[in-house]
Amino acid sequence: MRLRACIALLLFLSACTTTPPTPREPSARDPRLANLQRAATLPWTDGGRCAVHEASAPWSVLVERCFHALDHDRIEFHDPTGQCAVASAGAAAVGLGVCVLAAPEIVVGAVLVAGVVVVGFAIKEALDAYALDMGRPEVRPVPETTPAPQKPSPKKRPKPEPKGPDFPPVGPTEVTESARPRCEPVPVPHEGEDDAHNKCADQFPPNRYPGMDVLVGGVSFDALQVGVRVLWEIKTHRFDTYPDFVQGQEIEKEIKQLRKERDAALACGYDFVVGVSTEAHKKALERAEPTLKIVVTGCPR
Repeated sequence: MRLRACIALLLFLSACTTTPPTPREPSARDPRLANLQRAATLPWTDGGRCAVHEASAPWSVLVERCFHALDHDRIEFHDPTGQCAVASAGAAAVGLGVCVLAAPEIVVGAVLVAGVVVVGFAIKEALDAYALDMGRPEVRPVPETTPAPQKPSPKKRPKPEPKGPDFPPVGPTEVTESARPRCEPVPVPHEGEDDAHNKCADQFPPNRYPGMDVLVGGVSFDALQVGVRVLWEIKTHRFDTYPDFVQGQEIEKEIKQLRKERDAALACGYDFVVGVSTEAHKKALERAEPTLKIVVTGCPR
């Protein structure tokens, strides 16, 4: 009986000393956050963009859809349990890798990565956004109260306000935050359906958001360069094949557009570069506006 009583007392004391999780503690049950943290341990050739795009799906679905974006030269897959054996020899490498990586818990030694894994920029941005979200102070709603009606003082009578013409007050108009141009980059679909132009915009800078334009300061740009604050406008038409008169008209129109884009980029703290396909196009733009930064991409038309 004494032994049973001691055991019961020990169980009771251990239960009392257990510290319950605080409500402000970041939840590890968020599947998207868990997928991002897991993907951050792997090397990606696309900076982790595919993983971020599929992070809301189950981990096995993310692996299946983004397996192609992994840096396969740095990863070796092993199947120590024998549960991922693939019958087809032609699909053995892909099938084994997907099976091993998609497991709920990866067995030690099943996935070997060569070198140090640097977190992909897209995954890092997504995790930073989570960190900022969880670091915000809790905002509690303030109960609405109805002010009590004020009784007029018996000693002082309210003075009547002088009447005048019914004109709106004259003064500076306050500019709200929503009326100011937004400087954070917002990916938007490509404006045109020119495949050659869009391919050049994605590959040459290279574009941080492949397949997308980017909206900054209310102006649409063809690309935001990976890793730096540089916005790009891409021109792929063969300017040197145009007649002289058409070239003059084209340059006049482009200079207006490029000045507007450059002003918006600089106002938001970005640099601005113009990419053209030919040397003749570059020289014509430089003659019209020497302050533009222009590079020859050589992108085919």
